[in-house]
Amino acid sequence: MLTLAPFCALLGLAATSYANPFDKQDALTDCLVGSGVPINAPGSADWKLDSAPFNLRLNYTPVAIAVPTTAKHVQDAVACAAELGIKANAKCGGHSYASFGLGGEDGHLTIEMDRMNKVVLDNSTGIATVEGGSRLGHVAWELYQQGRRGFSHGTCPGVGVGGHALHGGYGISSHTKGLALDWIVGATVVLANSTIVNCSKTENPDLFWAIRGAGSSMGVVTEFRFDTFEVPEKVTYFIAPVQWPTEARALVGVRAVQEFAKTMPMELNMRLFIAKRFINLEGLYYGDKAGLQAVLAPLQKITNATLAVATTGGWLDQIKHFGNGVNIDQGHNLAQHETFYSTSLYTKALSEEKLEQFVSYWFKQAKSNPRDWYVHIDLHGGENSAVSSQDDDSSAYAHRDYLLMYLLYDRIDKGTYPADGHTIMSNFARNITEGLPKEDWGMYINYPDSRGLMDQETAQVNYWGKNLPRLQAIKKAVDPNDVFHYPQGVLPTTDTRSL
Repeated sequence: MLTLAPFCALLGLAATSYANPFDKQDALTDCLVGSGVPINAPGSADWKLDSAPFNLRLNYTPVAIAVPTTAKHVQDAVACAAELGIKANAKCGGHSYASFGLGGEDGHLTIEMDRMNKVVLDNSTGIATVEGGSRLGHVAWELYQQGRRGFSHGTCPGVGVGGHALHGGYGISSHTKGLALDWIVGATVVLANSTIVNCSKTENPDLFWAIRGAGSSMGVVTEFRFDTFEVPEKVTYFIAPVQWPTEARALVGVRAVQEFAKTMPMELNMRLFIAKRFINLEGLYYGDKAGLQAVLAPLQKITNATLAVATTGGWLDQIKHFGNGVNIDQGHNLAQHETFYSTSLYTKALSEEKLEQFVSYWFKQAKSNPRDWYVHIDLHGGENSAVSSQDDDSSAYAHRDYLLMYLLYDRIDKGTYPADGHTIMSNFARNITEGLPKEDWGMYINYPDSRGLMDQETAQVNYWGKNLPRLQAIKKAVDPNDVFHYPQGVLPTTDTRSL
């Protein structure tokens, strides 16, 4: 049985459906203003800032933008949207590659969370209370300043903790310390009926399970409780370029990296970064340069990698490095934009035939791409991975048993992205998955297919796999009218049976 607290099941707001949500724009604005919810005036500087997508290829227009500073504001904003039959989406850092914080389509209420960014560390317990609009760099900075603590998360300082942690939160420490969602011990969530609930392993445990992997479909998290760890005194970030001029040499290298991933030491975090103009092994080692050199030596020998950068420093040094030098402590006024297509994959170890197909496509098709592109292959799993060490059903994140994570990205510096530009990267991914059983690959919702190449039914399967039926049942319990809708999110089950 679904074990949400009783009032979580008392969802009865009858949302009326309107063909054009902009017909209700005045009514929504009146409801928000009348409820005391701060909003952006259309056309204002704040509206332009908050409605501008990170991916300029996917620009959507909200019906309204609420800018809450309290959980009560979030409650009232959700209530207004639900009453009027308008879809609502939380937006934090605004870095969704498919603009899901703006709804992924025109006509949603955007709940811009980034004014809610307080971070408080309890040094007696190591638990950090983090408001849902905080950005990763701000959280990292505050945890370090307040107690030299941290948790595992991604590298870009401007990314919002909300979308990032609620769908995985893979980062440069994940092989050692797990996913960002593995450090969530509790959360405060506004549900579609505008009630506020707390969830943890013991309080509303089904909701707690669901938000850790599919959170944006379930509600708006106004506050996280993260466990933290004492950050190490020394970590070493590194870059090791490789020269693979031929397909044969590249095949030897990729094969070696895949084999290395199976038993890579827990202290090492690494990815193979294949770009248009270079190929690197790069990552982070929990220890000093000498320790890194000892661990990498066998792989360097096979791949002919040169350790060009190996810098030992403190915790904030590596955060600054992987953040590409951007100021760590980021807040509301950050404006970052690119124009690109992205997609992603997870796979188990590839067969020899698949490795050959991967390298062949890379050399014969991808290299002809005139744009700035890359494929990250993150060493995600393996017998020493903290991601894989968690039970498969510990959260809604469905990909713990995959060895490799592929992040594919194709961008332009200026102008309009070509209508068929996606084909090189989408075919790259299809080249890997073609002929594989569906249970042998998946996709990462935090690196979504940003062209909408999948219908929603297919997207749900690709992102949540075997966890989808349980997620759909929980979605039906907490959001039966799909208030928190976006084009690749979890839909309520149509199965009338209970869990």
